[in-house]
Amino acid sequence: MREFLARYFKGDPVIWAIIVILSLYSLLAVYSSTGTLAYKFHGGNTFYYLLRHSMFLVLGLFVTYLLHLVHYKYYIRLARLFLYISVFLLAFTLILGTSLNSATRWITLPGGLTFQTSDFAKLALIMYLAKHLSQNQDNIKDYEITYKPMIRWVAAIVILILPANFSTAAIVFITAAVIMFVGRVDVKHLFRTFGIGLAGVFLIGIIIFNFPNILPRGETWKGRIENFSSGDSETNFQAEQAIIAVVDGGFIGKGPGNSSQRNFLPHPYSDFIYAIIIEEYGIILGGIPILLLYLYLLFRAGIVVRKSSRTFPALLAFGLAFSLVFQGMINMAVNVNLIPVTGQTLPFVSMGGTSIVFTSGALGIILSISRTNQNSTENDTATEPSGEPGKETAEGNN
Repeated sequence: MREFLARYFKGDPVIWAIIVILSLYSLLAVYSSTGTLAYKFHGGNTFYYLLRHSMFLVLGLFVTYLLHLVHYKYYIRLARLFLYISVFLLAFTLILGTSLNSATRWITLPGGLTFQTSDFAKLALIMYLAKHLSQNQDNIKDYEITYKPMIRWVAAIVILILPANFSTAAIVFITAAVIMFVGRVDVKHLFRTFGIGLAGVFLIGIIIFNFPNILPRGETWKGRIENFSSGDSETNFQAEQAIIAVVDGGFIGKGPGNSSQRNFLPHPYSDFIYAIIIEEYGIILGGIPILLLYLYLLFRAGIVVRKSSRTFPALLAFGLAFSLVFQGMINMAVNVNLIPVTGQTLPFVSMGGTSIVFTSGALGIILSISRTNQNSTENDTATEPSGEPGKETAEGNN
């Protein structure tokens, strides 16, 4: 068995194990949190959503497997094309996208599937930043050559996502800034950008509290901030129900399938699935293990980064892992009422369609880089320039 896995599943085995464990948590939690809904809306078939979710998980694992076999050099070539496509898709979504829960974030695909274009945009932007930084290490402190082109693309992506999804726009912005920091850009440029970003957030805050109807999601943002600040359970229903689930779960949980808050929590299968996991499996078997799995994923990705002898794969692996784990931390923080409700799901655990596929794609790329690191007989390794990683020439750093 070990020989079979080692032969066909390359890359970091711990990351593969984390993917499998998260998948198992996902199946159990989604089945429990959707059983009542499935019974009510699908003729008593309590397995309806589980089967649908299982299909996407299998598809996601297949995508992970395929992409982990692809050499990372192909992602360099596709980075800019993906960026152009993502900008087009985001603009299309903003104008003609499908509206769900008062947010226009999706494009409807044939068969009734919905595609959240910001998922693709995050992946494309991380690829582009890794490529651009790796190709400009000799001019890494230069504003015009290195920083300005990147920040223009970051601004374009963030501005297109912002009207419908503030939290995702913030995740994209922070992820991009962290990648640029790790890529050794001039810190003063980052501070200046953060200053402009904070000023923008402050301006948006003034607008939504005084003229909430100007922005498409202004009323929603205002309500979430006010509800979180007030602590009034009657006006902060979602957070209150999530806290009840966490408290009821305690240390050992109520047992699989015994959640009661799944009948009260909005979106218990997506936004608040972490609270359901704690309610049923407790802090010991649910809450802490999930948290540690994400943190350990970031740690293992860090090992992949350290083993990468070139800048592009190192930054790509780090950026993808950071984005996934950061989103997971935000979801968990919302579920335990540390921050206002954001609508962010728990990557690879929450029920979803195309979002699972894109998460799987990101994990597949990380494993691809890990696999390449393990293969010392790669032809391009023989031409790797000497010197410290991150100090290569523009021709040899990819």
